[in-house]
Formats: sequence, C-alpha cells, structure tokens
Amino acid sequence: METTATILHADLDAFYASVEQLLDPSLRGKPIAVGGGVVLAASYEARAFGVRGGMPGRKARELCPQLIFVGGNFSEYQRLGDAAIKVLDDFTPLVERISIDEAFADVAGCTHLFGSPQEIATTIRRRVRQELGLPISIGVARTKHLAKIASQVAKPNGLVVVDPGTELAFLHNLPVGLMWGVGPATKARLAEIGVETIGQLARTHRGALTRLLGPAAGEKLSALSWNRDPRRLETKRRARSAGAQSALGQKPAVARVIVPTLLHLADRVASRLRAKARPGRTVTVRVRFADLSAVTRSITLDQPISATTMLAEIAGDLVRGVLADHPHEKTISLLAISVSHLEESAELQLELPLGLADEKHRPGTRKGLARFGADRAIDKIRERFGKQAVGYGTVALEAARSVPDEFRELAQKEL
Repeated sequence: METTATILHADLDAFYASVEQLLDPSLRGKPIAVGGGVVLAASYEARAFGVRGGMPGRKARELCPQLIFVGGNFSEYQRLGDAAIKVLDDFTPLVERISIDEAFADVAGCTHLFGSPQEIATTIRRRVRQELGLPISIGVARTKHLAKIASQVAKPNGLVVVDPGTELAFLHNLPVGLMWGVGPATKARLAEIGVETIGQLARTHRGALTRLLGPAAGEKLSALSWNRDPRRLETKRRARSAGAQSALGQKPAVARVIVPTLLHLADRVASRLRAKARPGRTVTVRVRFADLSAVTRSITLDQPISATTMLAEIAGDLVRGVLADHPHEKTISLLAISVSHLEESAELQLELPLGLADEKHRPGTRKGLARFGADRAIDKIRERFGKQAVGYGTVALEAARSVPDEFRELAQKEL
C-alpha cells in the first residue's frame, strides 16, 4: 500500500440535477427531481425534504409539494460527464472511471509537474467549476475505499484530504453506511448487533461478521474498516458481468408484474452481451422485498447464453424459486438480473434433438438457435431504426417506462 495519499476520488455533486440547473438557471436554488413516475435523481434542495433517487414520484411530491420535475437531458449528461473526466486525464493517465459522474485518479507520478495531491485536487475542482459550471467533490487518501468515503464526506462541493497518520481516527467515527458495499439491508443487519459506526464494525469479531453477512462480505468489510484495501486502479478493465435492475416502488409479487419486468431487464442485458459477442454462463437474480431485505439466486449453465427470451425465462425460474422459499413475502420493490462468467469468443456446441425438457434454454438446440436468430434480427432493426422500433411484446415495452432507457444506459459499463 502507498505511504502517501495520492489517490483521488472525484464525484460530481447531484450530477443529473446539477446539469438541469445549469441548463435552466431559473431552477437554481429550487428543489428539483429528474424523472416523473420515479425519481431518477434529486437536487440537494430536494434531498433536504427527504426526496431520494428511486423513490416513487407520488411519495416525493408528498414530502416536497413544491418539487419541480424535469424530463432529463441525457445527451448533456453524457457530454458533461465525459468533459469532467477529461479534466482528470489532463493530469494523469491513471484514471479509472466507475460511472458517468465519478472516477478515481492516481497522481503519484505527476506531483513534480502539478504540485501536491491536494493542489491537484484543488485545481481540478476549480477547472470543472469554471469550464463546465458544475460542482465536484474530491476525496484524497492512500486507498480507493478511503478516497471514496472522503469524497462523500466532502459533499457538497468540497475537498477532504485524509493524512496517512489520521486515517483510522477519521474513518472510525463515520457511519457504517458510508462504506462501499453497505446498502440498506446490510446496514439494518449491522444495526441489529449494535454496529452503527465504522469503528464499531472494526471492533466486531470477524467471526460474528461472517456469521451475520457471510464469509465474503464479512471478511471484506472487516478489512475495509481498518483501511486494508490493496486494490490498484484499473484503467483498462473489461466488465466481468452485465446486469440491469428495476426499482418497482411497492408492487405485488405476481406474474403480471414479474414477467414483463424480467423480459425488459433481460432485453437490456442480453442486447449488450450480443453487441460485444460476450455470452455468459452464470445467471443471477436479485429480489428485494418491501422491507428492503433482498435475496439472490443464481445458476451456472453448461453453455453461455445471450438470447433475450432464454435469459428472461431462466431468470423467471430463479425468481419463482425465491418466492416459493419466502411465501410470506407478498410485495416486491426491486428486481435485478446479471450475467457473469462472460466468454470472449464462445464456440457454440450444437446439440442433437433429444427432446429434453430444458431444450429451449440450450443455445445449441434448434429452438435455441431460432431464438438467437430472432434476437439478431431485432438487433439489426434497432440499429437502423432505433430501440423503440421493435420489442418483445407490448407488455415488455410498457415495463418500467417511467425510467427511460437512456438514463439506465448512462450507468452501464462497457463490456
């Protein structure tokens, strides 16, 4: 691990809402939300009333009656996000972009040119404000995890530099929810055993954490609570998986909700896999219930897949298994699909027509080949006429329409 704080985490503040206020100055200082049926993003003025991303629009209006909804300028989000990352590129080639509005940068090799890490961060913030008109917060630390936490503490529009000699004193007083990988469900589980700060987590026996959260998550969070994070920046990495999720608000756990949502998600995931010629073997689903608890299920297939309906049906089987194991859960708030164990150039193994029950889920069978051929035809039509030109049934096109696909795609990493 580095002995000096040279890793920057830069994060544009309330990015989508800030862009809207930049494009329309009359919105500055007012509570705004991007979206409609679902809040895609909220300004800090709206957040003060409790409005959050993923919240149903109706609830947001109840919390903030004066809330202003705007539709979203997706091309501007992409342009300005790219321009902000380009400012980092001007200082160092070691930049790892992790979303449209945030990135890590390692400036260890350029301090002799541009000054200390703090001076570089200050200059980046000034340039982003002057050149793009957007606020950006930056955290500086020795590790990626601590730099990301520091940027959250710096918000809004601030800079926090964590000196190596004060790392644990800084880290251990912060709420555990700031840690990478601690979502609402994990936070609630930790609270049940009296863990609310990172310091309390650090002092919790690792065995207790692994029993509560599982071996992987327990060991990871225990290490991060002591700032043990050996990860280096990955400037040219390829995604190990492709996924999509849909926040549903509070919907009944019935087929008329689940089937079209999974088909819509499978369409988004499988089309990306086909575009990059990277089918995957492992399908994972995540089901979140009304109390924000979540369950995941996965299956690893004999052959990699990238067919939309095949993926949707396999995901449907997994979701039905989750619901069968939790019969008391009648409401779902989120569904997600991901495909992992991606293959670079998989050779399709043709299969004999043996009349197997799962033949339609096998890519090498006649049915599997027909499904893939239909998908490729749809891909070609969309390439020429746009994504809305053709789909997998009107019910699928209606699914999750409150969240435009343009917004979803901004957060999807390249495969």
